[in-house]
Amino acid sequence: MNERLKKQIEFITEIDKLKNIYRQTYVLGEDRKENDSEHSWHIAILAFLLAEYSNEPIDILKTIKLVLIHDIVEIDAGDTYYYDDDGYKTKEIREEKASQRIFGLLPDDQRSEMYELWREFEDRKTPESKFANVIDHVQPIILNYSKQGIAWKEHNISKNQVLERNSYMKDGSEDLWNCINEIVNDANKKGWLK
Repeated sequence: MNERLKKQIEFITEIDKLKNIYRQTYVLGEDRKENDSEHSWHIAILAFLLAEYSNEPIDILKTIKLVLIHDIVEIDAGDTYYYDDDGYKTKEIREEKASQRIFGLLPDDQRSEMYELWREFEDRKTPESKFANVIDHVQPIILNYSKQGIAWKEHNISKNQVLERNSYMKDGSEDLWNCINEIVNDANKKGWLK
C-alpha cells in the first residue's frame, strides 16, 4: 500500500470516532441524544435543502464540505454545549490543538484543505461559512422544538439565551433567523424555555 493511501485510511478510521461524540440535542422518535456524525449528516442535507435562504449566493458543495468536517475536531476536544459559557472559554484552544493532530494524519495537500475548510467554518467570514453556521444551529433548535424543548428544559435555557447566542444567524440568512425567532417565541409561550 502506498504511503498516501495509508495516511488516508488512518484518517478514515480515526474519524469513525465521531460516532461516539454525543451532543445535547435529542433525536426524534427515540429517547437518546444524537452523535456528531448524525448531526453532520443532517446539516449536510440542510445545506442544499435550504440554500435558497442564504443572504448571498453560495457554493453548495463547499458549504456541504464545511458542515461535514466542522465537528471532526470534537473527537479530541469534545462537544462543547452551545450554552456552556465556561466551556466556550477553552473551546478555541482545545479545537485548534485537535485540528492539528487529526488533520495532521492526512497527506499534506489534504491536511491543508481540511484545516482551511475547518478554519473557514470557524471564522464565519465567507458566504458559505456564514450559512453553514446558520444551519449548524437551526437543526438543534428545530429538533428541540419538535421534542417540546427537552434539552432546553434539561439545561434551564431561557428564550434570551437562545436568541442572543444565535443572533449572528441574520448575517447568513435573514429568512432562517426570522423563522427561528418564530419558533423560539412559540416555544417560550408554551413554557419550554425559562
